[in-house]
Amino acid sequence: MEWSEKQMRILVEAEALFASKGYEGTSVRDIAQKANVNVAMISYYFGSKDKLLLALIKQRMEQSSMVLNNVSHNEELDPWQKIDRVIDYYVDKMLENRNFHTIISRQMSLDQDPVFREMLISSKMRNSSVIAEIIAEGQRRKIFRKVNVGLTIGTVMGTISQVSMSKPFYCSLMKLDPEDDVAYFKKVRAKLKHHLKSLLRAYLTTEGGK
Repeated sequence: MEWSEKQMRILVEAEALFASKGYEGTSVRDIAQKANVNVAMISYYFGSKDKLLLALIKQRMEQSSMVLNNVSHNEELDPWQKIDRVIDYYVDKMLENRNFHTIISRQMSLDQDPVFREMLISSKMRNSSVIAEIIAEGQRRKIFRKVNVGLTIGTVMGTISQVSMSKPFYCSLMKLDPEDDVAYFKKVRAKLKHHLKSLLRAYLTTEGGK
């Protein structure tokens, strides 16, 4: 779906407010003021705050789906290179878009809206299936061993989420200033990518693999 400049501005500002104030604590008027638009424009584009949240999720998930499909169908990459690209993408995505993932985690824990829940599960299933295809390719080529694909994906996503959402703890471990976001995410990004790639190589590799 194509998003206009104004729609994207509204989505960006809504995302920041939902993450900082919570979805319930953010009003449409708050979003309009932050995005420098009137309330009627938000109603015109999205209809309601609930539908705005759904649009935000759809926009983010569409972006991920496009990137993952491009990686999966790239015939110039072998399965290991594809796994590395997926890790690079998700580490960058989840660290750079921490606000969005804070919103998702919070709303999923509330488990109140079946429409939200079904849309999120459907999007996650679609993107997970692409990663499963990459792992299946490696298994067909006898590079990867048989594993529980769902739990493997959960291990990667859970590790990134933990590091992203527990900054004070990891700043203490790495002796970094917790107020310096730039230094933290610059240092943790490289370490996280290296750790996950090493972890999956140890876990996925067959005896005859590389």
